[in-house]
Amino acid sequence: MRQSKLFTKTRREAPKDEVSKNAQLLIRAGYVHKEMAGVYDLLPLGLRTFNKVVGIIREEMNKIGGTELHLSALQDSETWKKTDRWDDEKVDSWFKTSLKTGTELGLGFTHEEPITALMRDHISSYKDLPAYPYQFQTKFRNETRAKSGLMRTREFVMKDLYSFSKNEAEHQKFYDACADAYERVFERVGLGDKTYKTFASGGSFSKYSHEFQTISAAGEDTIYVSRDRKIAVNKEVYNDEVLADLGLSKSDLAEETSIEVGNIFGLGTRFSEALGLAYKDDSGSDIPVFMGSYGIGPARLMATVAELLSDDKGLVWPEEVAPFRVHLVSLANGNDDVVTEADELYRELTEAGVEVLYDDRDARAGEKFADSDLLGLPLRLVVSEKTLAAGKFECVERASGTTQHKSLSELIGMLTTR
Repeated sequence: MRQSKLFTKTRREAPKDEVSKNAQLLIRAGYVHKEMAGVYDLLPLGLRTFNKVVGIIREEMNKIGGTELHLSALQDSETWKKTDRWDDEKVDSWFKTSLKTGTELGLGFTHEEPITALMRDHISSYKDLPAYPYQFQTKFRNETRAKSGLMRTREFVMKDLYSFSKNEAEHQKFYDACADAYERVFERVGLGDKTYKTFASGGSFSKYSHEFQTISAAGEDTIYVSRDRKIAVNKEVYNDEVLADLGLSKSDLAEETSIEVGNIFGLGTRFSEALGLAYKDDSGSDIPVFMGSYGIGPARLMATVAELLSDDKGLVWPEEVAPFRVHLVSLANGNDDVVTEADELYRELTEAGVEVLYDDRDARAGEKFADSDLLGLPLRLVVSEKTLAAGKFECVERASGTTQHKSLSELIGMLTTR
């Protein structure tokens, strides 16, 4: 992409009505636009990063047997009444609307009920199990107070996977595989060393659920971390009984503030019994399906990366989630030879399969470098009269600030070798 064709603009100052670091940086860099409190648009660079995060999650879900689908956001109230989750007194985050006929509908805040109802058409025998459908789908939650930028919004995309198993043992095997897949996701987006599998309340479904919490002062949760065992305990279940059950002692744990970036729940037969989802075992008996639920918000994860992997100059994207791998900056200063060289480098890199944002704008060097730092792409390549004279391109790593000088062949080799 040529930056001269990119309609979005960077901003020197953060918007006055935005206090969260992640939203300030993403707005200033032109990745997102704020429509209203708790509602954000993804601009071209933001959409590319969002799609990179989605791609990583999709790959990891497919590896463990997930099959992707897409469910409707509009919800039939009758389905939710069967599980007692339609009443606003029981669930206070509904957005509801009505058809012209007067029929009341909801905008889905999660999808346990509709996916369970749907699977009645596809599960009847033990031979149909297990099944692991998942989706990336827009959720709507009527939050009393949207805050923390893209971390708590009223409209957002969720990856929600639902497991359907014959029994608890089969469920647990997948549950553990999904936990491992989540850890790979957080490692790939650059948060692996800061993210802990955290024991939390299991509610009425199981003894524990698990959250994945990333340590950050911007978080809303309090956890107690065992760095030796790479696990944590949420404050809501932090007591002597739980610690004894997990083989932990208070002296081994550090209190931290954190951001919840994912969660996994055992649902048991709560929804399958209420909605009539059962299978016949090999003796012909009807058995309720054992279920689980597994969520990650890609935009929330993107915002957490922005919150933590940034500096006083701007964003610092890891390579796997950056909108482009390379920021090619041309400092032509009226020199046609520099323009020709930069154009040729852009062509060579693009043909080699390297994702490049090419700053071909007629702007001062200081403005270009400031924008480059703010955008946070992993590698900046500079073409100038100085590099032409030297016969090598200036290569600056955004994360470390390390500068190297490489020839075209060295550059192509470095960027195409994995």
